[in-house]
Amino acid sequence: MAVTVKSQREINLMRDAGKILAEVHNQLAEIIAPGITTLDIDRKGEELIRKAGCRPSFKGYEGYPASICVSVNDEVVHGIPNKKHHLFEGDIVSLDAGVIYQDYQSDAARTYGVGKISEESQKLIDVTKESFFRGIEYARAGKHLYEISSAIQKYVEANGFSVVRDLVGHGIGREMHEEPQIPNYKPIGRGIKLCAGMTLAIEPMVNAGKYEVWFLEDDWTVVTRDGSKSAHYENTVLITDGDPEILSLV
Repeated sequence: MAVTVKSQREINLMRDAGKILAEVHNQLAEIIAPGITTLDIDRKGEELIRKAGCRPSFKGYEGYPASICVSVNDEVVHGIPNKKHHLFEGDIVSLDAGVIYQDYQSDAARTYGVGKISEESQKLIDVTKESFFRGIEYARAGKHLYEISSAIQKYVEANGFSVVRDLVGHGIGREMHEEPQIPNYKPIGRGIKLCAGMTLAIEPMVNAGKYEVWFLEDDWTVVTRDGSKSAHYENTVLITDGDPEILSLV
C-alpha cells in the first residue's frame, strides 16, 4: 500500500475524529483511580465513543475483543480489559483508543499514574510524552521519516530508558494501519520524504528497562521481557507546509 496524501475533505473528517477521540481520553483520565477495573475503563470508553456518533476502531479488529486497550505496568500495549483486573495505588496504566468517524480514523494513547506513583514511574510517563513532541519537531514537509524516529530514540535513551523496537507507529486514514511504518528508533537509511497531507500515528512506546518484549498466550498483550514498567504516548498528526497539526489533542 502506498502512502496516501489526504484531501481537504478527508483532513476535515480526520480532524473531527481526532477531537472526539481527544475528548474521550480526557474523560477517561477522570475515572482512573485505585479500585477501578480495566473492564470498567473499556465500557466507559465504548460508551463515550458511541455517544459521540463514532465506532470504536479496535473492537473486532483482527479479533481484538474490546474498544480500549488497557495496559498496566509491564504491559506495553494491547492489554485486554478484564473485570477481575483492578488497578492499585502505584500502578501506571496505558489507554490506547481509536475512533471511526464517517469512515475516517483517529488513534491516540496516554499513560496515567494510579493514585500516588513513584518518581521513576512519573519520569517514565513524562519522558515518553516528551519524546513524542521531540519527534514531531521533524514531522513537516521536506523532512525524512526517520528524523522523527531518531529524535524519539535520542531523547528516550538520554534519559536512561529504551524504545520498543518490535512495535511501530503507522500511517492512518480510512484504515487504522496504513503505510508508512514509523519506528521509534533510527533504522538504516532516511525513510520517505514527508509531504503536506500525510497523516501519521506517531507513538513512542518506552520501557524503564531493556527494550525487548514478548507476547502473552492471548496473542495480544505485549509485555516487557524484564518485567520493567512501560509507557505509551500517541497522537494522530497531520503533516502541513508548516508546523505539524496534532489532530487528537484538544
